[in-house]
Amino acid sequence: MTLAIFALLLLGAVPIALVLALSAAWYIVDSGNTLLFASYPQQLFGAIENYGLLAIPLFMLAGELMNEGGLTRRLIDLARILVGGFRGGLVYINLVANMMMAAIVGSAASQIAIMSRAMVPAMEREGYDTPFAAAVTAAGGLMSPIIPPSMLFVLFGVIAQVPIAEMFIAGILPGLLMAGLFFLAITAVGLVQQYPRGDWPSRAQAKRYLLMGLPAMSIPLIIIGGILSGLATPTESAALASLAALLIGRYVYRDLSLASLPRLLERTAINAGLVIMLIAAAGVFGWVVVYEQLPQMAAAWIAYLTTDPFVFLLLVIGILLLVGMIVDGIAALILVVPILLPIATQQFDITAYQFGVVVSLTLVLGLLTPPVGAGLFISASMTGVPPLRIFRALLPFLLMSLVALVLLAWQPWLTLALL
Repeated sequence: MTLAIFALLLLGAVPIALVLALSAAWYIVDSGNTLLFASYPQQLFGAIENYGLLAIPLFMLAGELMNEGGLTRRLIDLARILVGGFRGGLVYINLVANMMMAAIVGSAASQIAIMSRAMVPAMEREGYDTPFAAAVTAAGGLMSPIIPPSMLFVLFGVIAQVPIAEMFIAGILPGLLMAGLFFLAITAVGLVQQYPRGDWPSRAQAKRYLLMGLPAMSIPLIIIGGILSGLATPTESAALASLAALLIGRYVYRDLSLASLPRLLERTAINAGLVIMLIAAAGVFGWVVVYEQLPQMAAAWIAYLTTDPFVFLLLVIGILLLVGMIVDGIAALILVVPILLPIATQQFDITAYQFGVVVSLTLVLGLLTPPVGAGLFISASMTGVPPLRIFRALLPFLLMSLVALVLLAWQPWLTLALL
């Protein structure tokens, strides 16, 4: 009955946090062991009593400050210097700018919203098809959970009890791999449909873009440099990045007004509160899952199917692609990691870092796949294009994402080389 209640609430469009909390409460009632209710509040609050989770609202705040303070626009101009003159230059600018933003925002949904407002109108003005422009921008958001910092990596590090800084380092090569495969997808699509010819900035423009872009570029350098050098934890790097974005937006670019700060902070608090509430509810649901010994049952079933680590990861990818289509990526991560991580590390000798990168990328694909596809609907609401038209234009990028997943499952060194 617990599974039936879970499915009924989920299909009834009840918020996922309530689905998890109510399903856990129903299990306690259904099992007759009502003494477990005494531990229910402890499990609920225990799930969010972790210092590492403080990085989530701080990275959200850094992204909001960058967008409001004009730093996003300067990063796009900086990308024009690198790839703007190629045929279809604005497509490459879109992807390079998304890579830069991925090193700041940490959330795919937030990045899709921010970059859709900035890039899609610019691509439309240069003659690009709107569904294709929306699809390229949405695909760029897929790099956000891989290129550090990553909200999913923060959560995975907390759940798996591995250093978050090392999870970030493990995502660098996979992020570059994703970007390279996306460049191949753009090139292949360009052979079929002729992109508009790009223009290189003049020497004076390039100099201005570079000078104006360097302060904005300092934000990802603060985050990644602080973590890699060991001078700051991910949470401290997020705080420093937020402070730097505030100062640059207010005093360097002068686009950020103090009057906008209350609205910006309110938006950050609401979005972070939703995530933290989801983590708390998923924590109590995960407690029920462990109490019911589902990890042991899943381990026995998987051991019956295969003893090969690569095949195991392919099975995980297949299962999580289906899960990610229905359940929010953060909730799904908190649900599946306690079940599957012990199997991966103990039974198949897969490192937590490789497993975390594969799981995070697989789950985020659900943002752009029906029937739920929150990223699709965000992109559609920002551009006015029906979600299914964006999905069709996304197919080459989703295919390249699957290629990246297979390579990451097959070659552990892609996640471990920099550790």
